[in-house]
Amino acid sequence: MPTIADDHEMKAIFFYGLFMDISLLREKGFSPSEPVMAYVDGFGLRIGERATLVKSKNERAYGLVMTLSDEDVTSLYNETSVADYVPEKVHAFDTNNNAMEAIVYNLPKELLSGRNISYAHSLAVVAKKAGLPTAYINEIEGWAS
Repeated sequence: MPTIADDHEMKAIFFYGLFMDISLLREKGFSPSEPVMAYVDGFGLRIGERATLVKSKNERAYGLVMTLSDEDVTSLYNETSVADYVPEKVHAFDTNNNAMEAIVYNLPKELLSGRNISYAHSLAVVAKKAGLPTAYINEIEGWAS
C-alpha cells in the first residue's frame, strides 16, 4: 500500500542570502515557517556573484532559520542561479543560544567567483529587514564597496 511521500517532510534551513526574505519565498509559491534569527559559528560569509558560507574557524555567520517541505527545498535549489549549491548539516543557534540542527546550502569554494555589488547591496537591505546585527550588516555592506 502506498504511503505519503517523504517530500512533505519539513526541513529546517539556515538561510543567509537573499532567500532570507520570507516575502520572496512566498512570491515563489513556497510556505516557509516564521523565521528565527540565528547564527552558525565556524563559517564566514563570502560574496561573489552570489553569497556563500565558507568554513572559517574564527568567524560567525548570521541568518534566518525557516522550515520548508523537502519538495519546496528541492524546487528552490533547482533554480539555475543556485543549482551548484550543496547541502550541509550545521548547528545553528538562536538569539537565546538555543541550538537547532539545520541544513545550509553553500556554493563549493572553488566555484565562488566574480563580484556582484548589486547583490551585496540587496543582501544588506534583506539583512536589515531581518534584524541581523549591525556589525554583520556593515560587513555585508563592505562587500558592496
